[in-house]
Amino acid sequence: MFGPLDWEATWYEPWRDHGRPVLDRAAGGLPLHEALNGQGAPVHFVAASALPPGEAYERFIFERGVCPTRGNLHDFFNGLCWLGLPHTKRRLNELQAAQIERAGVGAVRGAVRDAITIFDENGAVLAAPPALWDALLAREWRRLFVELRPLWGQARLTIVGHALLEQLAQPRKDLTAHVLALPAPAGGLPALDRWLAGQLTGERLRAKPFTPLPVLGVPGWWPGNQNFSFYDDSFVFRAPGARKLKTTAPPDASRP
Repeated sequence: MFGPLDWEATWYEPWRDHGRPVLDRAAGGLPLHEALNGQGAPVHFVAASALPPGEAYERFIFERGVCPTRGNLHDFFNGLCWLGLPHTKRRLNELQAAQIERAGVGAVRGAVRDAITIFDENGAVLAAPPALWDALLAREWRRLFVELRPLWGQARLTIVGHALLEQLAQPRKDLTAHVLALPAPAGGLPALDRWLAGQLTGERLRAKPFTPLPVLGVPGWWPGNQNFSFYDDSFVFRAPGARKLKTTAPPDASRP
């Protein structure tokens, strides 16, 4: 349906058990929304055409319990996030719907909706020793990835943003996650899901508590970073204050 995915890539490891059965069902001829159904998600997936014109996508999901889905890679990974992080996705949807009820859908998202969309599309969480966190928050890239490299054996970065998962199907050096600036617990998706859903509040998200992390710099994620000159690229590994975080999310519309 989408071309081959490298399920052996480290960033897809948490998503393999959810993703492979869905692709197998789709390869058997099912539309993507039908292939996603029956896999344990808290929403029912339907064709994108089920979304009425002009109706807010997030509010539609919240009120109907159904998720309009297109037959593309972006919505495939969105579906996987509903399967693997059901409490988190439900929480993000509740927050979005509450903001829409309060302020409506305008040309510009408010601060909370903007942060929700950033994280939903491009987010990641990190379980790591304190020294790695200190270097990451300071954007001391050489210290983070070179001097403290052995500590990455005790760390785990999990991509939870479906747009970033989509982009990693064709990895490039500048792909950068918005990491929630809270140390995550160790463990698989179920434990992470329960923890993450409990951390996501409107007040916390209003402050956009994210820090950038160029994901191909993570030791073990990309062969090229075994040569430490990989980190000399100042357009990717930028100094603090060099640029603001950018979201991969599109402008506000009836759906992301």
